[in-house]
Amino acid sequence: MNKMVLGKTNLEISKTGYGALPIQRVNKEVAKKILRKAYEYGITFFDTARAYSDSEEKLGYALSDVRKEIVIATKTHAKNPEELLEHIDISLQNLRTEYIDIYQLHNMKFVPKPDSEDGLYNVMLKLKEAGTIRHIGLTTHSVEVAEQAIDSGLYDTIQFPLSLISSERDLALINRAKKANVGVIAMKALAGGLIDNAKAAFAFMRQFDNVVPIWGIQKDWELNEFLVYEATPPLMDKEIRGIIKKYQDELSKDFCRGCGYCMPCPVGIPINTAARMSLLLRRAVYQNFLTEEWQDNMKKINDCIHCNQCIEKCPYGLNTPELLKKNLLDYEEFLKNNS
Repeated sequence: MNKMVLGKTNLEISKTGYGALPIQRVNKEVAKKILRKAYEYGITFFDTARAYSDSEEKLGYALSDVRKEIVIATKTHAKNPEELLEHIDISLQNLRTEYIDIYQLHNMKFVPKPDSEDGLYNVMLKLKEAGTIRHIGLTTHSVEVAEQAIDSGLYDTIQFPLSLISSERDLALINRAKKANVGVIAMKALAGGLIDNAKAAFAFMRQFDNVVPIWGIQKDWELNEFLVYEATPPLMDKEIRGIIKKYQDELSKDFCRGCGYCMPCPVGIPINTAARMSLLLRRAVYQNFLTEEWQDNMKKINDCIHCNQCIEKCPYGLNTPELLKKNLLDYEEFLKNNS
Protein backbone atom coordinates (compact mmCIF):
# COMPACT_ATOMS: atom_id res chain seq x y z
CA MET A 1 0.00 0.00 0.00
CA ASN A 2 1.43 3.36 -1.03
CA LYS A 3 1.73 5.87 1.79
CA MET A 4 1.91 9.62 2.25
CA VAL A 5 2.39 12.18 5.01
CA LEU A 6 -0.72 14.30 5.54
CA GLY A 7 0.58 17.86 5.66
CA LYS A 8 1.62 19.38 8.96
CA THR A 9 -0.04 16.54 10.89
CA ASN A 10 3.03 14.42 10.03
CA LEU A 11 0.69 11.43 10.11
CA GLU A 12 1.78 8.68 7.73
CA ILE A 13 -1.33 7.25 6.11
CA SER A 14 -2.31 5.11 3.15
CA LYS A 15 -2.79 7.11 -0.04
CA THR A 16 -6.12 5.34 -0.44
CA GLY A 17 -8.53 6.54 2.24
CA TYR A 18 -11.76 4.91 3.36
CA GLY A 19 -14.85 7.11 3.43
CA ALA A 20 -17.10 5.49 6.02
CA LEU A 21 -20.36 7.32 5.25
CA PRO A 22 -21.80 4.40 3.18
CA ILE A 23 -21.42 1.81 5.94
CA GLN A 24 -24.54 3.35 7.49
CA ARG A 25 -26.43 1.35 4.87
CA VAL A 26 -25.18 -2.11 5.85
CA ASN A 27 -25.51 -4.07 9.06
CA LYS A 28 -22.85 -4.23 11.75
CA GLU A 29 -21.32 -7.54 10.72
CA VAL A 30 -21.14 -6.65 7.01
CA ALA A 31 -19.52 -3.34 7.94
CA LYS A 32 -16.98 -5.10 10.16
CA LYS A 33 -16.09 -7.58 7.44
CA ILE A 34 -15.35 -4.93 4.83
CA LEU A 35 -13.58 -2.57 7.23
CA ARG A 36 -11.34 -5.39 8.43
CA LYS A 37 -10.54 -6.36 4.87
CA ALA A 38 -9.62 -2.75 4.06
CA TYR A 39 -7.30 -2.66 7.07
CA GLU A 40 -5.75 -6.06 6.31
CA TYR A 41 -4.91 -4.89 2.79
CA GLY A 42 -3.17 -1.78 4.07
CA ILE A 43 -5.74 1.01 4.27
CA THR A 44 -4.94 2.97 7.42
CA PHE A 45 -6.95 6.20 6.99
CA PHE A 46 -10.64 6.14 7.88
CA ASP A 47 -12.96 9.16 7.75
CA THR A 48 -16.37 9.32 9.40
CA ALA A 49 -18.61 11.85 11.19
CA ARG A 50 -20.93 12.26 14.14
CA ALA A 51 -23.67 13.08 11.61
CA TYR A 52 -23.32 9.72 9.81
CA SER A 53 -25.78 7.89 12.10
CA ASP A 54 -24.02 4.67 13.26
CA SER A 55 -20.89 4.92 11.06
CA GLU A 56 -18.63 5.76 14.01
CA GLU A 57 -20.06 2.92 16.05
CA LYS A 58 -19.42 0.40 13.28
CA LEU A 59 -15.89 1.68 12.78
CA GLY A 60 -15.16 1.27 16.48
CA TYR A 61 -16.69 -2.20 16.50
CA ALA A 62 -14.55 -3.31 13.57
CA LEU A 63 -11.19 -1.74 14.29
CA SER A 64 -10.81 -0.83 17.97
CA ASP A 65 -8.32 -3.66 18.52
CA VAL A 66 -5.96 -2.14 15.93
CA ARG A 67 -6.57 1.46 16.99
CA LYS A 68 -2.88 2.38 17.25
CA GLU A 69 -2.23 1.20 13.70
CA ILE A 70 -4.86 3.37 12.00
CA VAL A 71 -5.66 7.07 11.67
CA ILE A 72 -9.23 8.14 12.37
CA ALA A 73 -10.76 11.41 11.23
CA THR A 74 -14.24 12.27 12.40
CA LYS A 75 -16.35 15.41 12.41
CA THR A 76 -18.64 17.52 14.54
CA HIS A 77 -21.48 19.61 13.17
CA ALA A 78 -21.79 21.42 16.51
CA LYS A 79 -22.97 25.02 16.49
CA ASN A 80 -21.69 25.92 19.95
CA PRO A 81 -19.07 24.76 22.50
CA GLU A 82 -21.54 22.80 24.63
CA GLU A 83 -22.75 20.78 21.65
CA LEU A 84 -19.18 20.19 20.49
CA LEU A 85 -18.23 18.73 23.87
CA GLU A 86 -21.28 16.45 23.73
CA HIS A 87 -20.27 15.31 20.22
CA ILE A 88 -16.68 14.50 21.13
CA ASP A 89 -17.80 12.37 24.09
CA ILE A 90 -20.20 10.40 21.89
CA SER A 91 -17.59 9.97 19.15
CA LEU A 92 -14.96 8.70 21.59
CA GLN A 93 -17.44 6.20 22.99
CA ASN A 94 -18.62 5.06 19.55
CA LEU A 95 -15.11 4.70 18.17
CA ARG A 96 -13.90 2.95 21.34
CA THR A 97 -10.88 5.20 21.59
CA GLU A 98 -9.33 7.72 23.96
CA TYR A 99 -8.37 10.18 21.24
CA ILE A 100 -9.27 11.36 17.73
CA ASP A 101 -6.40 11.80 15.27
CA ILE A 102 -8.12 14.51 13.21
CA TYR A 103 -11.22 16.24 14.57
CA GLN A 104 -12.96 18.27 11.89
CA LEU A 105 -15.54 21.05 12.02
CA HIS A 106 -18.16 19.74 9.60
CA ASN A 107 -19.58 21.55 6.54
CA MET A 108 -18.57 25.00 7.66
CA LYS A 109 -19.94 28.17 6.06
CA PHE A 110 -17.30 30.28 7.80
CA VAL A 111 -13.85 29.79 9.36
CA PRO A 112 -13.93 29.60 13.16
CA LYS A 113 -11.01 31.41 14.76
CA PRO A 114 -9.68 31.91 18.29
CA ASP A 115 -11.86 34.13 20.48
CA SER A 116 -14.60 34.48 17.85
CA GLU A 117 -18.19 34.58 19.11
CA ASP A 118 -19.01 30.99 18.14
CA GLY A 119 -16.33 29.70 20.54
CA LEU A 120 -15.73 26.53 18.49
CA TYR A 121 -12.03 26.93 17.78
CA ASN A 122 -11.14 27.65 21.41
CA VAL A 123 -12.82 24.41 22.47
CA MET A 124 -10.91 22.54 19.77
CA LEU A 125 -7.67 24.01 21.11
CA LYS A 126 -8.50 22.89 24.66
CA LEU A 127 -9.27 19.39 23.42
CA LYS A 128 -5.96 19.35 21.57
CA GLU A 129 -4.05 20.54 24.63
CA ALA A 130 -5.69 17.76 26.65
CA GLY A 131 -4.69 15.14 24.06
CA THR A 132 -8.31 14.27 23.30
CA ILE A 133 -7.76 15.32 19.71
CA ARG A 134 -4.42 15.48 17.96
CA HIS A 135 -5.11 17.69 14.95
CA ILE A 136 -7.74 20.23 13.96
CA GLY A 137 -9.45 20.07 10.58
CA LEU A 138 -12.28 21.74 8.73
CA THR A 139 -14.61 20.48 6.02
CA THR A 140 -16.57 22.66 3.63
CA HIS A 141 -18.23 22.76 0.23
CA SER A 142 -17.34 26.44 -0.21
CA VAL A 143 -14.12 27.20 -2.04
CA GLU A 144 -13.99 30.61 -0.36
CA VAL A 145 -14.14 29.04 3.09
CA ALA A 146 -11.54 26.44 2.11
CA GLU A 147 -9.18 29.16 0.88
CA GLN A 148 -9.66 31.15 4.09
CA ALA A 149 -9.08 28.07 6.23
CA ILE A 150 -5.80 27.32 4.47
CA ASP A 151 -4.61 30.92 4.66
CA SER A 152 -5.53 31.25 8.34
CA GLY A 153 -2.82 28.84 9.45
CA LEU A 154 -5.24 27.50 12.07
CA TYR A 155 -6.10 24.17 10.48
CA ASP A 156 -3.96 21.09 9.96
CA THR A 157 -6.27 19.66 7.30
CA ILE A 158 -9.09 20.72 5.03
CA GLN A 159 -11.67 18.42 3.49
CA PHE A 160 -13.22 19.56 0.22
CA PRO A 161 -14.98 18.02 -2.82
CA LEU A 162 -12.32 17.34 -5.45
CA SER A 163 -12.58 15.25 -8.58
CA LEU A 164 -11.66 15.14 -12.24
CA ILE A 165 -14.55 17.52 -12.99
CA SER A 166 -13.55 20.12 -10.39
CA SER A 167 -13.10 23.73 -11.51
CA GLU A 168 -9.66 25.27 -11.87
CA ARG A 169 -10.28 27.35 -8.76
CA ASP A 170 -11.20 24.25 -6.76
CA LEU A 171 -8.12 22.38 -7.94
CA ALA A 172 -5.94 25.40 -7.13
CA LEU A 173 -6.67 24.61 -3.48
CA ILE A 174 -4.33 21.64 -3.75
CA ASN A 175 -1.25 23.73 -4.49
CA ARG A 176 -2.38 26.43 -2.06
CA ALA A 177 -2.62 23.84 0.70
CA LYS A 178 0.73 22.31 -0.24
CA LYS A 179 2.48 25.66 0.15
CA ALA A 180 0.88 26.04 3.59
CA ASN A 181 1.63 22.39 4.48
CA VAL A 182 -2.07 21.75 5.08
CA GLY A 183 -3.21 18.19 4.42
CA VAL A 184 -6.00 17.79 1.85
CA ILE A 185 -8.74 15.20 2.28
CA ALA A 186 -10.71 14.86 -0.95
CA MET A 187 -14.37 13.99 -0.61
CA LYS A 188 -16.67 13.16 -3.53
CA ALA A 189 -13.86 12.03 -5.81
CA LEU A 190 -16.59 10.23 -7.81
CA ALA A 191 -18.79 13.36 -7.81
CA GLY A 192 -21.53 11.72 -5.80
CA GLY A 193 -21.67 8.72 -8.14
CA LEU A 194 -21.83 10.63 -11.42
CA ILE A 195 -18.30 9.56 -12.31
CA ASP A 196 -18.69 5.87 -13.04
CA ASN A 197 -15.12 5.16 -14.12
CA ALA A 198 -13.21 4.58 -10.88
CA LYS A 199 -10.00 3.89 -12.79
CA ALA A 200 -9.96 7.35 -14.35
CA ALA A 201 -10.93 8.94 -11.04
CA PHE A 202 -8.15 7.08 -9.24
CA ALA A 203 -5.53 8.05 -11.82
CA PHE A 204 -6.58 11.70 -11.61
CA MET A 205 -6.42 11.87 -7.81
CA ARG A 206 -3.11 9.98 -7.64
CA GLN A 207 -1.40 12.91 -9.41
CA PHE A 208 -1.41 14.90 -6.18
CA ASP A 209 1.04 13.85 -3.47
CA ASN A 210 -0.61 15.94 -0.71
CA VAL A 211 -4.18 14.68 -1.27
CA VAL A 212 -5.86 11.62 0.23
CA PRO A 213 -9.16 10.74 -1.46
CA ILE A 214 -11.69 9.07 0.81
CA TRP A 215 -13.50 6.59 -1.41
CA GLY A 216 -17.01 5.85 -0.15
CA ILE A 217 -17.09 2.05 0.07
CA GLN A 218 -19.85 -0.26 1.27
CA LYS A 219 -19.52 -3.31 -1.00
CA ASP A 220 -16.77 -5.88 -1.35
CA TRP A 221 -16.41 -5.41 -5.11
CA GLU A 222 -15.96 -1.65 -4.62
CA LEU A 223 -13.14 -2.24 -2.17
CA ASN A 224 -11.56 -4.84 -4.47
CA GLU A 225 -11.54 -2.36 -7.34
CA PHE A 226 -9.60 0.24 -5.36
CA LEU A 227 -7.22 -2.37 -3.98
CA VAL A 228 -6.39 -3.43 -7.53
CA TYR A 229 -5.71 0.18 -8.53
CA GLU A 230 -3.60 0.66 -5.42
CA ALA A 231 -1.53 -2.40 -6.23
CA THR A 232 -1.06 -1.29 -9.85
CA PRO A 233 -1.87 2.42 -10.08
CA PRO A 234 -3.34 3.38 -13.46
CA LEU A 235 -1.30 5.94 -15.36
CA MET A 236 -2.52 9.25 -16.72
CA ASP A 237 -2.06 8.04 -20.29
CA LYS A 238 -3.78 9.11 -23.48
CA GLU A 239 -6.74 6.80 -22.88
CA ILE A 240 -7.36 8.06 -19.34
CA ARG A 241 -6.99 11.68 -20.43
CA GLY A 242 -9.57 11.08 -23.12
CA ILE A 243 -12.00 9.63 -20.59
CA ILE A 244 -11.45 12.58 -18.28
CA LYS A 245 -11.99 15.06 -21.12
CA LYS A 246 -15.31 13.39 -21.92
CA TYR A 247 -16.45 13.67 -18.30
CA GLN A 248 -15.40 17.30 -18.16
CA ASP A 249 -17.32 18.09 -21.35
CA GLU A 250 -20.46 16.35 -20.07
CA LEU A 251 -20.38 17.49 -16.45
CA SER A 252 -18.65 20.85 -16.50
CA LYS A 253 -21.86 22.85 -16.05
CA ASP A 254 -23.81 23.31 -12.84
CA PHE A 255 -25.23 20.06 -11.59
CA CYS A 256 -26.40 18.58 -8.31
CA ARG A 257 -23.63 16.63 -6.56
CA GLY A 258 -26.15 14.83 -4.33
CA CYS A 259 -24.55 16.06 -1.09
CA GLY A 260 -27.95 16.27 0.63
CA TYR A 261 -27.39 19.51 2.51
CA CYS A 262 -30.65 20.81 1.01
CA MET A 263 -32.63 18.14 2.81
CA PRO A 264 -35.19 17.66 4.22
CA CYS A 265 -37.67 19.24 1.84
CA PRO A 266 -40.89 20.58 3.44
CA VAL A 267 -43.04 18.79 0.84
CA GLY A 268 -41.02 15.60 0.74
CA ILE A 269 -39.17 16.01 -2.56
CA PRO A 270 -36.02 13.81 -2.51
CA ILE A 271 -34.05 16.77 -3.86
CA ASN A 272 -30.56 15.30 -3.76
CA THR A 273 -31.59 12.57 -6.22
CA ALA A 274 -34.41 14.29 -8.13
CA ALA A 275 -32.25 17.30 -8.99
CA ARG A 276 -29.77 15.11 -10.86
CA MET A 277 -32.20 12.60 -12.28
CA SER A 278 -31.36 13.47 -15.89
CA LEU A 279 -27.75 12.46 -15.29
CA LEU A 280 -28.64 9.35 -13.32
CA LEU A 281 -30.95 8.09 -16.07
CA ARG A 282 -28.06 8.16 -18.49
CA ARG A 283 -25.18 7.19 -16.21
CA ALA A 284 -26.73 4.49 -14.01
CA VAL A 285 -29.15 1.58 -14.31
CA TYR A 286 -32.09 3.72 -15.42
CA GLN A 287 -34.69 1.01 -14.69
CA ASN A 288 -34.08 1.59 -10.98
CA PHE A 289 -35.53 5.08 -11.38
CA LEU A 290 -38.60 4.20 -13.44
CA THR A 291 -40.41 2.38 -10.64
CA GLU A 292 -43.80 3.52 -9.35
CA GLU A 293 -42.08 4.78 -6.22
CA TRP A 294 -39.75 7.01 -8.19
CA GLN A 295 -42.52 8.20 -10.47
CA ASP A 296 -44.39 9.33 -7.35
CA ASN A 297 -41.23 10.93 -5.97
CA MET A 298 -40.67 12.94 -9.13
CA LYS A 299 -44.31 14.08 -9.22
CA LYS A 300 -43.72 15.72 -5.84
CA ILE A 301 -41.72 18.37 -7.69
CA ASN A 302 -45.07 19.79 -8.78
CA ASP A 303 -45.84 20.38 -5.08
CA CYS A 304 -42.83 22.72 -4.62
CA ILE A 305 -43.91 25.73 -2.51
CA HIS A 306 -40.85 27.78 -3.52
CA CYS A 307 -39.74 28.31 0.05
CA ASN A 308 -36.19 28.51 -1.35
CA GLN A 309 -34.70 26.71 1.65
CA CYS A 310 -32.87 24.44 -0.79
CA ILE A 311 -31.30 27.44 -2.52
CA GLU A 312 -30.12 28.88 0.79
CA LYS A 313 -28.63 25.56 1.91
CA CYS A 314 -26.95 24.58 -1.37
CA PRO A 315 -23.15 24.88 -1.00
CA TYR A 316 -22.82 25.16 -4.79
CA GLY A 317 -25.24 28.06 -5.22
CA LEU A 318 -27.63 26.14 -7.47
CA ASN A 319 -31.11 27.37 -8.34
CA THR A 320 -32.55 24.10 -7.11
CA PRO A 321 -36.26 24.69 -7.94
CA GLU A 322 -35.36 25.43 -11.56
CA LEU A 323 -33.08 22.42 -11.66
CA LEU A 324 -35.86 20.22 -10.29
CA LYS A 325 -38.30 21.51 -12.88
CA LYS A 326 -35.89 20.73 -15.74
CA ASN A 327 -35.22 17.26 -14.37
CA LEU A 328 -38.94 16.54 -14.08
CA LEU A 329 -39.56 17.50 -17.71
CA ASP A 330 -36.68 15.31 -18.84
CA TYR A 331 -37.85 12.47 -16.59
CA GLU A 332 -41.37 12.52 -18.03
CA GLU A 333 -40.01 12.45 -21.58
CA PHE A 334 -37.59 9.63 -20.73
CA LEU A 335 -40.37 7.66 -19.05
CA LYS A 336 -42.60 8.03 -22.08
CA ASN A 337 -39.87 6.72 -24.39
CA ASN A 338 -38.71 3.86 -22.19
CA SER A 339 -41.79 2.44 -20.49
